[in-house]
Amino acid sequence: MKKIPPSELTPILDYLMEHRGLDFSGVHPDMLVRRMGHRLEALNCNDFKDYFSFIQRETGEIDLLLNAITINVSRFFRDPLTFELLAERILPAILRQKVLAGDDTLRIWSAGCAMGEEAYSLAILIQELLLKEGRTMKLHLFGTDIDTQILGKAAKGVYPLASVENVKYGLFKKYFISAGEAFMLIPKIKRQVTFSFYDILDKGHRVPPESIFGNFDLICCRNLLIYFNTRYQETIFAKLHQALAQNGYLILGEAESPPPNSQQDFNRVVEFHPIYQKL
Repeated sequence: MKKIPPSELTPILDYLMEHRGLDFSGVHPDMLVRRMGHRLEALNCNDFKDYFSFIQRETGEIDLLLNAITINVSRFFRDPLTFELLAERILPAILRQKVLAGDDTLRIWSAGCAMGEEAYSLAILIQELLLKEGRTMKLHLFGTDIDTQILGKAAKGVYPLASVENVKYGLFKKYFISAGEAFMLIPKIKRQVTFSFYDILDKGHRVPPESIFGNFDLICCRNLLIYFNTRYQETIFAKLHQALAQNGYLILGEAESPPPNSQQDFNRVVEFHPIYQKL
């Protein structure tokens, strides 16, 4: 595809902002051109002007476009420090709270779950913690994303070698099965995660419908906020705060933090890492 001036993308980006509240203005233009270009080629559109007209006529195209441009780079135990802190500090603290309250239910939400590596990593950590403590819990773990194609792959629980490279050998042998050149999670872990489509800016549902009522003990919302401007970040944080249970924990990406209007709603519990607790 020929070199495209970033200005040609502006009408499409404005349309996404207006109709979905998604701000892709901070994403590198060359990446946007490349990923949007796949849709132009699939539809035989001559240029981005023609494609914009098509989006306006065909309402379903906006979802296919979002599937094309959303970055779904992930792997098991991505950012090992995050998962070390979860395993050693956060999840044990949640479990202690549950035991004291006589509550045997654990509710977790992985927002922007991509192919499910984060959600399944959490399921593995929780399984290991419960085995260590000799306890049982009813785990309700939800993974949501706006990319419908990637959610289907997540539910299958089959991954290439590159996705499992960070898995410790002991956990790998315990929780994965060889599937040709790929690796499949054991059924026990797959059954613990429910995957579904959910737009975090959905005005009709304050939490993923599959979760029914929210009240999450832990929400992982990592590297999702980078797609939104401050106005929409504030809307998202209000929703996250409402979705969390009392004293629930929120895990963000390394470059993310609550916007100014939301900082009073969360307490940072790890000084050197973006882990927060609901106030």
